[in-house]
Amino acid sequence: DWKQFFLHLVPDSAVGAFAAGDVLQVLFFSALFGLALTRMPDSGRLPMIATLERLSSLMFRVLEIIMRFAPLGALGGMAYTGGKFGAAALLPMLQLMAAVYLTMALFIFGVLGLIAWISGFSLWRFLGLIRDEILIVLGTSSSEAALPRLLEQLARIGCQRSVVGLVIPTGYSFNLDGTSIYLSMAAIFLAQAYGIELSVAQQLPLLGILMVTSK
Repeated sequence: DWKQFFLHLVPDSAVGAFAAGDVLQVLFFSALFGLALTRMPDSGRLPMIATLERLSSLMFRVLEIIMRFAPLGALGGMAYTGGKFGAAALLPMLQLMAAVYLTMALFIFGVLGLIAWISGFSLWRFLGLIRDEILIVLGTSSSEAALPRLLEQLARIGCQRSVVGLVIPTGYSFNLDGTSIYLSMAAIFLAQAYGIELSVAQQLPLLGILMVTSK
C-alpha cells in the first residue's frame, strides 16, 4: 500500500541503501544530503563537493571496468541454459526478446520521436551521441549499467551537471518505460509457458498496472 511505499523510501542506513542498490532509497538520501550540503558555509561545502566529484569519477571508472566483463556473464547464462535444456529451449526466449525489442523500437521511434520533434531536437542525433551507452545496455541487458557514462556524456555535450544529476537518476526511478514493456510481455510469455490462458480483459489491467507503477 501507499504507507509501505513511503516508509520504504527511508533507508535504514545510508550504507544499506547503497549496498542493496535500492535506487529510490539512494535518491531519497542523496536529496537530503544535497539539501544539507547547500546549507553549509562555503568553507565546508566546496571541499566536500570537490571530494565527492573525485570519488564519483573513481566509482564510474570501477563500474566501467566491471561492465566490460558483464557480457561474458550473460553469455555464460545463455550457454548454461542451452547446455542443460538444449538449444531448442532458447528459441522461445529469443522470440520473446525479439518481440520486446521490436515493441521498444516502435516506442522509441514513434512516441519518443514525436516528443523529440515537438521539442525541436533530433532524436537520431541524440541516439548517435549515446551510441556507446546503447551498446552497453544491449550487452548487459541492464540500463543501470550505462548510468555513469550517460551522466558524463550528457554533461560533456552541454547539459548542466546539476540538471543531469537530478533528471537522469529520477527518470531511472520514476519513468521506467522499458521495464513496463518488458514485464508486461514477460508476464504473458510465462502465462503461455504454463498453459494459462489470459483473456484480453485480463491483459489490459495487467498492462495498465505496469504503466501506472512505472511512473
